[in-house]
Amino acid sequence: MRQQTFFEPDPQSIPLAARLRPRDLTEFVGQEHLLGEGKVLRGLIDRDQVSSMIFWGPPGVGKTTLARIIAGKTQANFVNFSAVTSGIKEIKEVMGEAEKSRLMGEKTILFVDEIHRFNKAQQDAFLPFVERGSIVLIGATTENPSFEVNSALLSRCKVFVLQALTVEDLTKLLHRALEDERGFRGWQVEISEDMLETVANFANGDARTALGTLEMVLLNAERTGEKVVVTPELLEQCVNRKSLLYDKKGEEHYNLISALHKSMRNSDPDAAIYWLARMLEAGEDPLYVARRLIRFASEDIGMADSRALEIATAAYQASHLIGMPECTVNLTHAVVYLSLAPKSNSLYMAYESAKKDAMEMLAEPVPLVIRNAPTRLMKELHYGEGYQYAHNTEEKLTNLQCLPDSLSGRSYYHPTDQGSEARVKERLRQIKEWKRQHAPEKKEK
Repeated sequence: MRQQTFFEPDPQSIPLAARLRPRDLTEFVGQEHLLGEGKVLRGLIDRDQVSSMIFWGPPGVGKTTLARIIAGKTQANFVNFSAVTSGIKEIKEVMGEAEKSRLMGEKTILFVDEIHRFNKAQQDAFLPFVERGSIVLIGATTENPSFEVNSALLSRCKVFVLQALTVEDLTKLLHRALEDERGFRGWQVEISEDMLETVANFANGDARTALGTLEMVLLNAERTGEKVVVTPELLEQCVNRKSLLYDKKGEEHYNLISALHKSMRNSDPDAAIYWLARMLEAGEDPLYVARRLIRFASEDIGMADSRALEIATAAYQASHLIGMPECTVNLTHAVVYLSLAPKSNSLYMAYESAKKDAMEMLAEPVPLVIRNAPTRLMKELHYGEGYQYAHNTEEKLTNLQCLPDSLSGRSYYHPTDQGSEARVKERLRQIKEWKRQHAPEKKEK
């Protein structure tokens, strides 16, 4: 039996997630949509026909592990390359070796972890070697490759989306940790199924978090003779704060604000409150959320309930005054109000329609009749000539034409029958009818 030397690390000092890393697809947990029987990626791996690809998914779902399994299956040189520690110089060195291998008839698989951290120039350095077949590139990223990988390289790679692991997946993994010789086999562990599910829930789809939490729990558990007993009190200490997946500048940031916005638009206050909590508890700036609520108040509610804008603005002011965590209830107040308010996007549509005309007719002059005339010259040029002051009339209305001639009669604002906007709609109808009846007679040319 080989004896461990003084200088060799104790295997138990290596994190459980690293010790328990799957060695082949039979040990791999999750991603059945890619690796199940008859699925495309499973077939490519089994037939050793792997081409350049990108694994996109959240942390701890098996991107690096899957690349290592491919390395074990393929008849190719495997190079593990980190975007964090490598630059153009290292890329050129690796590419040079890969080119030599290609000329010798050997294939090289290059695994690039966190490929989104490479800038465009660094990504471009891979391109000619991928095209020539010098390397098969496997990139891993937690960010949307549509935004983070340049289009030329992306077009030459197949993107596989890895999903967060389910509670069932993680519970299965935790059982394996207790039974595997690389884990805690041989330990007399007393931990209930409910406790394992608690750890799996806490991990939020991340295998590393699940295994790391289990390891922390067992290393700090009570020892009763040979038994390792996990108590509810200890478990609560180890899982008292879930780390929410969130990046204020990444795709998840926009996914969550989109979820909040669309839940309010769909008049679903429960969903809206949940997405609000997801953002705030993950560290989002409450003022950013409040600004989005102000936009929503006019874009999706508008004249159907003009108080919505007041409520949203008040929520912003309250959040600014008292900050987190106290302002969470102010933002919840606004989110619920906006969710339940009648909806109308007529203001948004009105502006977009007017913007189109404004962009296509930028040279349209302001009609002389509605120009100010503060100087004699401007009066001589007929600025303001024929202007009618609405307050001087009994109806507070005039038949003044305020649009340019080419847009005369154009209508942008079309109110709905929702909430208060129904009254606005009737008022607008009355105004238009009055103007139709009092329209000036057109002069013959």
